[in-house]
Amino acid sequence: MSLRDWFLIVLLGAIWGCSFVFNAILIREIGPLWVTSLRVGIGAIGCWVFLMALRKPVPRDPKLWLQLGALGVIAYAIPFALFPLAQAHLASGIAAIINALTPMVTAIVSHFWIGGEKATRTKFTGVFIGFVGAAILVSPALSSGGSSQLWAIAACLGATLCYALSLNITRSYKHVEPTAFASIALTGAALVAIPIAFFAEGVPVMTRPETWGAALAIGLLSTAFTFQIMYRILPRVGPTNFATTTFIAPISALLIGVTALGETVLPIQVLGMLVIFFGLLFIDGRVRRMWRVGQPG
Repeated sequence: MSLRDWFLIVLLGAIWGCSFVFNAILIREIGPLWVTSLRVGIGAIGCWVFLMALRKPVPRDPKLWLQLGALGVIAYAIPFALFPLAQAHLASGIAAIINALTPMVTAIVSHFWIGGEKATRTKFTGVFIGFVGAAILVSPALSSGGSSQLWAIAACLGATLCYALSLNITRSYKHVEPTAFASIALTGAALVAIPIAFFAEGVPVMTRPETWGAALAIGLLSTAFTFQIMYRILPRVGPTNFATTTFIAPISALLIGVTALGETVLPIQVLGMLVIFFGLLFIDGRVRRMWRVGQPG
């Protein structure tokens, strides 16, 4: 990839890592359903502004709107709620590390998906290594009887499954203009998430300036802005190179969570993160390529 593409990959990973910190700030005052509602609602507004500024065409097929709206619930509304829900019991960095399992869960789903990419032996090895890393992450909760942490880790894993399913579904909509795709999908997610948040959590009360700042940042920066880059760079660099964003997000989440929020990360959890990253190297083929390069002759 070009230096420009690498810069964009690092930028996306760093911003998405910050979203876990924004979640941690938001759940201090509002519930997880309002976190996802604000994120998809503000993100949708931002994407529509981008769409109008770029003068991109808007699809007119009602059926397509319903399909993309439903996809938005799976891809955005549900996982965006599960992560802040989990972060009531998990540090931001740990949630971001579990999010790094997304390529591994995607590899499993794609293998069994009709018309999906079949996993090789190397990919299955990477998946196994990744879940060993996840088990290492869970070990402190198991040893201390922390059932809340175990439940939170399961919620994060559920979010990665949503991402895996949505990535496979998205392949059917390659013909839709990227900005329009994001705008319609986020709108569908918002139309479902906001009424549920009102019913379940009531009217949100945000009195702290940092809460408002986190809401705007996660909606406009971590969602609307990054989606514009993601949907444009993905066809150029390919899914394998793009997946390296999952290496960067936990690093930024850990650094900001520890320094700004005073969160703690145990050494064994850092070990779990390293094992997951090693599994990612297997999945995208880097270990195999490095092995071939290192062979004599």
